[in-house]
Amino acid sequence: MHIILVNPRGFCAGVNRAVQTLEEVVTRFFDKKIFVYHEIVHNTYVVNRFMALGVQFIFSLNAVPEYSVVMFSAHGVSPQIREEAVKKSLKVIDATCPLVSRVHQAVKSYVEKGYHVIYIGHAGHDEAVGTVGEAPQQITVISSEQEARNLTHQRTQNNLPYKDLRLACLMQTTLSITQTEQIVNILREQFPNIEISDKNTCYATRNRQEAVQILAKQADTALVIGSVNSSNSRRLCEIAEQQGIVSRLIDGADEINPQWFSGKETVLITAGASAPEHVVQSCLARLHAFFDVSFEEVVVREENVVFSLPSEIIQYCE
Repeated sequence: MHIILVNPRGFCAGVNRAVQTLEEVVTRFFDKKIFVYHEIVHNTYVVNRFMALGVQFIFSLNAVPEYSVVMFSAHGVSPQIREEAVKKSLKVIDATCPLVSRVHQAVKSYVEKGYHVIYIGHAGHDEAVGTVGEAPQQITVISSEQEARNLTHQRTQNNLPYKDLRLACLMQTTLSITQTEQIVNILREQFPNIEISDKNTCYATRNRQEAVQILAKQADTALVIGSVNSSNSRRLCEIAEQQGIVSRLIDGADEINPQWFSGKETVLITAGASAPEHVVQSCLARLHAFFDVSFEEVVVREENVVFSLPSEIIQYCE
C-alpha cells in the first residue's frame, strides 16, 4: 500500500486559536466551572478531551449561573447571545475565528448601507446561525444553484422582490469552493449588480480542498479524517469523490476497516480543519499494522497564518 499524506491538512489557524484559548482558560480558571457555547470545534476527539477536563458544552445560556466563565466557539455567535451573556454578567472569552468575525462585520456594514444580503451557507450550521443573527430580516440563506435561480421569482421576508434591492453576497467559510463559485455565477446572471464581498475567503478551506482536488487523481481511495458534523471535512470527501475515487469520512483509527483495502492500492489521507494531527498519526499506525506501507507527504501549499489569542484571557486574570 502506498499512502499520499496531504499537506496542508488538519488544524487551521482559527481552530488552533480556539483550542489553545480553551487550554489557557482551563489552566487559568482551574477552580471554576467553564462553559463553552456550542462545541469548541466540530471534532469528537477535541470535544471529548475537554469534557474529560470538566468543560461543559452548552447550547443555551439559560443553565449558566451568573458571573460564570463562558467561551464562544470558533463558529461565532449571534448578537442576541452576546446580549444575553451581558445581562447575566458572564465572563465572556470570544474564540470566534477572525475570518468568521470578518464575515459578521461585512454583514453589518452591508446592512447599514441598505443592502440585502444573500448568504450562501447551510441553514442550521453554527457558523450560519451566528452570521444570520446579525440581521435576520435582511439576510436570505441559500445553499444550492437551484435556490439561487429561484430568487428571481421570490420575495424577501419583508415581501420585497430581490430584483428591486441592492444585493450583496457573503458565504459560510467551510463550503465547497467550486460549488460556491457556481452559485455565485448564477447570482451574477440573475442579478448583474449584486456585490460579491471579498470578505469570504478562508485560506484553509481553499488550500485543503485544492490539495485534495490535485492529489486525488493519483490515488485509488481516500480517507478523510474528521467528524460527521464538520462541514469542511464533508466537503473534502465530496471533492475526492468528484475525482472518481472512493472516499470515506472517519473520526479516527478505530473506524478503519482493513477489509476496505487490498493492500496494493494508493490511499490519499487528509484531515478536516478541526481534526487533530495525533488522530492522523494513529490512522497511519493502524494501516501500518495491517499492511506493508510506504508513504510520501506532498505539500501543495505552505501555511504560515497565526492568530493571537483573545485579549479577554489576560483581562479576566489580572
